[in-house]
Amino acid sequence: MFKKENLNDNTLVQQFVNGDQSAIETLVTRHKNRVYTYIVLLVKNQQLAEDIFQDTFIKVIRSLKMGKYTENGKFVSWVLRIAHNLIIDHFRKEKLLSTTSNDDSEFDLFNSQKFSDENIEDRLVYDQITSDVRKLVDELPDDQRQVIVMRHYMGLSFKEIAEQTDVSINTALGRMRYALINLRKLIEKNNLQLTKI
Repeated sequence: MFKKENLNDNTLVQQFVNGDQSAIETLVTRHKNRVYTYIVLLVKNQQLAEDIFQDTFIKVIRSLKMGKYTENGKFVSWVLRIAHNLIIDHFRKEKLLSTTSNDDSEFDLFNSQKFSDENIEDRLVYDQITSDVRKLVDELPDDQRQVIVMRHYMGLSFKEIAEQTDVSINTALGRMRYALINLRKLIEKNNLQLTKI
């Protein structure tokens, strides 16, 4: 009988899918430090990192049970991608929920152009542009897409991106440069209008 610690990730995934609960415990134990470190480096808050870590493995377990894992041999990369997406979701929600107080200001903040309601046309145009750009970002090679998401969607510095992706700052900058060049080509190729007419 093999010790579970000696089995590879794929075998453990298969055992868990086939009903062996202890297989997922071995996988979590094996990868928890890497996954948790990745999350805490991005969110910079231990409590939040612990919450996202738990949510990540809840989603991993659900996805495995539903047969959504198809990436043989890349289990930890798949888990990190789930964590990454949950982090992005968190920051998006946080941005939507952020509020402004009028109490500490000498003038009426809410009687300002900055806070005035945009018309529905502006909102639709903005949503369409955002959607188009996101689709184009998804077409980029993995390393370029990763640096765009980390920089523009998560607000990380190039130093943080370099640390997260285990490359030099110059490599991270180079990936961003190529990503932007490729995005421009995709915009031209798809004949997209990314500004209001």
